[in-house]
Amino acid sequence: MSANTNRYENAAARYFEAWNATGPAAIGKAVAAAWTADGGYTDPLAEVRGHEGIAAVIAAAHEQFPGFVFRPLGAVDGHHDTARFGWELVHEADGSAPVAGFDVVTLDEEGRIRQVLGFLDRVPAGA
Repeated sequence: MSANTNRYENAAARYFEAWNATGPAAIGKAVAAAWTADGGYTDPLAEVRGHEGIAAVIAAAHEQFPGFVFRPLGAVDGHHDTARFGWELVHEADGSAPVAGFDVVTLDEEGRIRQVLGFLDRVPAGA
């Protein structure tokens, strides 16, 4: 496994740690570890910059989907400063996964996320 592959996988692991953190302090700490200070997050439902905005999007997802966790779906792939990976939102009790998508991230020299472009492949009606 190359150093770059580890870089992409480490960035994705920190990303999932942020999305699965609970409580404002833990989310804030995980977001700061994963994203650059001016990092961004864009998907069809949100477009934010900075740690506070990203933490707010994560907190809103937890409110909308209590009892769910984000899990990787497949391998992390990357080249240069860009990586992509699939994910799904899984209910911890029954294993259902009503939401799935994939994200493309750009990284800084230290492997922290500069920008996320998220795509939703499966979304429940009314979400």
